[in-house]
Amino acid sequence: MNLPINRRKAINTMITTALGTSAMVSAGAITAACEQKEEKVITPPAVKPLLMKVGCQHGGTTKENLEFLARYGVFNMDGGAPKVIPGVGWDLQDSLAKKEACEKYGISLDAYHLPLTSDGITKVDTPNIMLGKSPDRDREIDMIQQMISVAGKTGVGTLNYNTIILEILRTGRTLDPTRGNSSYNTWNYEEALKREQPKTIAGDVSIDMMYERITYFLDRVLPVAEEYNVRLANHIADPPTPAGYRGITRWNSPDVFEGIKRFAQLYDSPSHGFNLCLGSTAEGLKDPKTEILPIIKWVGERKQIFNIHLRNIKGGWNNFQEVYPDNGDMDFVQIIKALRDVDYDGMVMPDHIPHHEDPASGLQGHAFAFGYIKGIIAAVSEA
Repeated sequence: MNLPINRRKAINTMITTALGTSAMVSAGAITAACEQKEEKVITPPAVKPLLMKVGCQHGGTTKENLEFLARYGVFNMDGGAPKVIPGVGWDLQDSLAKKEACEKYGISLDAYHLPLTSDGITKVDTPNIMLGKSPDRDREIDMIQQMISVAGKTGVGTLNYNTIILEILRTGRTLDPTRGNSSYNTWNYEEALKREQPKTIAGDVSIDMMYERITYFLDRVLPVAEEYNVRLANHIADPPTPAGYRGITRWNSPDVFEGIKRFAQLYDSPSHGFNLCLGSTAEGLKDPKTEILPIIKWVGERKQIFNIHLRNIKGGWNNFQEVYPDNGDMDFVQIIKALRDVDYDGMVMPDHIPHHEDPASGLQGHAFAFGYIKGIIAAVSEA
């Protein structure tokens, strides 16, 4: 039997059903969209690893010093130099003994100092290289070549050196009562001029003469360094000075960044680079805090930073004091980040620690600096 159709009810049922279906579809679409949105979780960029290590260049490989370093978690070092065999070079057996002594404490002997030091030509064993005097400099270069071979044979991968005539220059010390009467090495160019110090035995040496002597040396030692897989790391002349001071124009003066660029581009060699002393570099800058960072970037991207001396200063060009790592003008957090960003993997070591009257001043200053540097590295590694 056919029943009459209630049209209004039928229409309402159809609308309700349609709306219900639409709502279900909409709800499903919203759910799917939410699920899809949840899947697109943004992963933060991976923290770039820090490859650098805290290092040390003082004290040598004595039992006392190695134990001191191990106590403060310093397991990479510059060991100074092996014994010298007169007229020959370094003693290979002594270098092996130094390496073995370090390994007992888990310390890696990463570097030595060649006898071209920051003492200037009057106090080094190889003065004729930077005086440019042959045939004496040729005999000295022969010894340097032998020293490079000893380093290579004993796994010491970096040799630090200086190409200077004038020694480290300072005009006095500045007392800081706010840091327990610590004493800071100080350089003031105007004060230095008042002293009217004489020229050195080198007389007048122009920038071109300086570079002729540097390239004469490097032309002969870089091939040996490449053969033995040893890196030659030149230290910044300390401090950069106006051209012609006491007859000498330093290789990185008067514009320290331009000097660094000129030296860096002398050779395209994996063995040619810098012991980049940030304190000495900052001494040639007007605003060390900002100007040091592009220098690190430029040299670091060329893979020519072989060693870092992390020394802070107050002041800059022609007038500065060497201070503790935490109270100078440079921001060491930014510097460690800059070194991280260029994948620097060598040593970062304290340098020119301030002094005070306590007999243990040097050890205390180094212990403080080690901890400070290690703390920054740890913090930056998580940032």
